[in-house]
Amino acid sequence: MIKNKHYFISDTHLGIPNHEQSLEREKKLVRLLLEIKDDAKAIYLLGDIFDFWYEYKYVVPKGYVRLLGTLANLCDQGVEIHFFTGNHDQWLRDYFQTEIGMIVHTEHLEKEIDGKLFFIAHGDGFDEDDKNYNLLKSIFGNNILRVLFSNLHPYWAMLIAKKWSKHSRLSHSDIDHRNRGEDEPLIHFCKEKLKTDDIYFFILGHRHLATDYDLGNGRKYINIGEWVHESNYVVWDSETLELRKF
Repeated sequence: MIKNKHYFISDTHLGIPNHEQSLEREKKLVRLLLEIKDDAKAIYLLGDIFDFWYEYKYVVPKGYVRLLGTLANLCDQGVEIHFFTGNHDQWLRDYFQTEIGMIVHTEHLEKEIDGKLFFIAHGDGFDEDDKNYNLLKSIFGNNILRVLFSNLHPYWAMLIAKKWSKHSRLSHSDIDHRNRGEDEPLIHFCKEKLKTDDIYFFILGHRHLATDYDLGNGRKYINIGEWVHESNYVVWDSETLELRKF
């Protein structure tokens, strides 16, 4: 079988709301990966794959062995796996690169695929009017704070992080699923970007609202949605870009 398809997955938030439901979702994600492995040229994981991930120099969070093992196996078979940091799983070192073989992106990626220019990103930080979130994002990206956090014992660090993650998710759950129509900040972002760049397809996550939006002239904005309540993914087959549900 020819490996010519590109797949995009986002916001699986593994780890919530409890071990049982997270494990069920992880197994479902692994089933998708195994189903697409024969024709996948590249797989893009667009952030918040884990509801929280903090990687110490010698310690990584326990669990997720089914997913990580599957990803490592796909990398060994020559499938490109691109991992984009999200706002929930941005504190990485080199474990994903050296142990699994994934290509890690901490910023957006503009990439030509089959003659079309793609803009690929998690999607957070593009709403300039969300001052509070953008300030929080800059704080989390501060290297000094990351070093200070790393000096906490993993027990306390993970406890604090999971409480914050739960609070963040609950405080934004309604907003994340609200359809704002033409007022959607990510649609505004795409339209502004098109004024200066010839992007053909924008593929983003973060918003938890599956969207296939026509930007005109064949251009599209697709938000993948999420896996906590749904199981969405996007596939590009060299001719068609399609939002699907697994």
